[in-house]
Amino acid sequence: MNEEKLFHLDIPKNIRVGYAILPGDPGRVEKIAAYIDSPEKIAYNREFCSVMGKINGEDVIITSTGIGGPSAAIALEELSQIGVKCAVRIGTCGGINTSVIPGDLVIPTAAVRMEGTSKEYAPIEFPAAADFDIVKNLVNAADELGYRYHTGIIQSKDSFYGQHSPQTMPVSYELKNKWSAWKKLGVLASEMEAAALFTVGAVRGIRVGCVLHALWNQEIKEKCLSEQENFDMDAAIKTAVRALKFAIG
Repeated sequence: MNEEKLFHLDIPKNIRVGYAILPGDPGRVEKIAAYIDSPEKIAYNREFCSVMGKINGEDVIITSTGIGGPSAAIALEELSQIGVKCAVRIGTCGGINTSVIPGDLVIPTAAVRMEGTSKEYAPIEFPAAADFDIVKNLVNAADELGYRYHTGIIQSKDSFYGQHSPQTMPVSYELKNKWSAWKKLGVLASEMEAAALFTVGAVRGIRVGCVLHALWNQEIKEKCLSEQENFDMDAAIKTAVRALKFAIG
């Protein structure tokens, strides 16, 4: 083990940074880096690609978290060791509520903890909630930039194919019943990292928020209302960067 670097992120431990942007996909790091000042790649290990730069003169790190709660939790845990106290996840989601159409932004206020990582941090009764101030900053950014967005509860899961092919799973009865419950409860969308990040943030004293780009909505598609998909992440990226500008001041 290299005692001078974070074990998984491979970032030098003597770096100090207060703000983080957390995409899932390493391939999105450079695209996000184009929106900050003086970007410089400092590490790339496993799914964790990290670029340092500045927003409003403050040091900011962009670190990809990979897919799912375990790697996202590792990323935030290790970032907390170098001083991160505010983090914004930029991700994708699939709509559950039919008001969420492809291309919309979803700014979660909280996440259903239908994943395993957060259960090793907090009792299941504890809510996975976004930081109120970060949510406000994201909403203000989306308003300023003129993007269509939704705020409310999302679902975080561990199995992509459990959502998209539940009928193939031995526990299909449970997956389908819970999906029905989320629809009845007005849950907006489904993704895979927010609940873990919100919970780890609560444990480690990090303010965490999230902005998601809706790729598709299977409920709309199943009702034969549309087969539209949208993979353009620019709105989510610009909203997150603008929100951090508000946070930094």
